[in-house]
Amino acid sequence: MKKIKTGDGSFTFVNEKVGEAYHSVSGAEEEAIKKYAEPTKIAQLAKKGEVKILDVCFGIGYNSAAAIDAILKANPKCKIAIVGLELDDSLFESMKDLNPSFKSYEFIKKIKNNYFKNDNISIELIFGDARKTIKKFEGEFDVCFFDPFSPAKTPEMWSEEFFKDIAAKIKKDGVLATYSCATFVRINLVRAGFDVKDGPSIGRRAPSTIATKVF
Repeated sequence: MKKIKTGDGSFTFVNEKVGEAYHSVSGAEEEAIKKYAEPTKIAQLAKKGEVKILDVCFGIGYNSAAAIDAILKANPKCKIAIVGLELDDSLFESMKDLNPSFKSYEFIKKIKNNYFKNDNISIELIFGDARKTIKKFEGEFDVCFFDPFSPAKTPEMWSEEFFKDIAAKIKKDGVLATYSCATFVRINLVRAGFDVKDGPSIGRRAPSTIATKVF
């Protein structure tokens, strides 16, 4: 696993089999905050006292760590439940070499036997093909972070069918955030029951996508 420094000074890895990095090379930490934690209004959700997050393609855990930081800053007593879906269970060995600025990354590093829990945070990782594993658990989530490799490299991950399976796990008016704004991705999201709009443009001209479940 090749470690690289990104534009904001933080590090990520390149999956050499796929030929892509796990986060934007313009700024790995910036992407987690600006494309996932902030536009899903995690801090506002924290005020209700409980937030449930589905992190599809958990990767090295930056998106979840950014979310936990934002939630605990807004409400230190908030209950947080995260289910992460990830294909590559070897990532945890590589993560030992990462020390991002997220305070909550310590919780990610403490995951053992696919699970971490303290007084108000639980993180469960489910390894395997996310298109299959999503069918094997129950849950109703406030937010989904959707962060596979690009549609060009893994088009199967961006299908209408998979988005429908994700939608079935999200509350009405729940939000999915993803970095892609590809036309076929947005069409598949709409067909799966989401209303889509532009998300932040970070590190490139094209916007990301924020999708709200409407039915």
